[in-house]
Amino acid sequence: MCAHTSQIQTVEKLEEHYKVKLSDESKRELFDVPHYHIIGFTHAQLLIIPQEKSGVLAAATWGIAPEDKSVDELKAYYKEAAKFGGGINARSEKAFDHFLYKQSIFTKRCIIPVSAFFEPHDHKGNKYPFVFKPKDKDFISLAGIYTRIGNKVTFAILTKEASPLFAKIHNKKNRQPVMLTAEQEKNWLSNDLNQDEVEAILNQDYDEAQLDYYPVSQDLFHPQTNSDVKTILEKVEYEELEVNY
Repeated sequence: MCAHTSQIQTVEKLEEHYKVKLSDESKRELFDVPHYHIIGFTHAQLLIIPQEKSGVLAAATWGIAPEDKSVDELKAYYKEAAKFGGGINARSEKAFDHFLYKQSIFTKRCIIPVSAFFEPHDHKGNKYPFVFKPKDKDFISLAGIYTRIGNKVTFAILTKEASPLFAKIHNKKNRQPVMLTAEQEKNWLSNDLNQDEVEAILNQDYDEAQLDYYPVSQDLFHPQTNSDVKTILEKVEYEELEVNY
């Protein structure tokens, strides 16, 4: 499950990298503030690149919700949806038959640019967070789907069965986010893909040699501690961990 991310680059960097433009200029200052730890369960606002307007960066609420809900109903919906994950992630294996996901998978796919994301490693019942970030780039492009509810957009990150690397780290859930290469980014937002072509992107292996990963502070999982700080991205050594990294 991918419920913790980091986005520390400026909007201008995002625009340059993805060849897009912020859709609402009044939000530039808001999204220029670096966020070292973003928690999905808070239903935070992130910038996404939506299939319907693939030339823009649009603000979206993390936690996909059905389009038959109103904006006023979202708070109550998220409270109820917390029982099954709050719509933070969407299992790619269910993308074509889940009552909600199937409404978006053909026409409302998106890219979620992040600077890094975090996954938990379980060791003797204790959770140790690991960060994953790109070695040579500023961003990782995560695949997602979204809905439009009034003037709001809600989204989820697509996940799939863990690769051997992610199974070693995320060793309880054995899941990982769907990450896109530069070539896949363009294809993912294409309006011409059929089911087989979408599935091929979802199932293609990502070159994990392009990723750095290591353990970080357990403050990441402490709700009473402010973990949205620069140091949360720093490596922490735990003598008790048996996993190689």
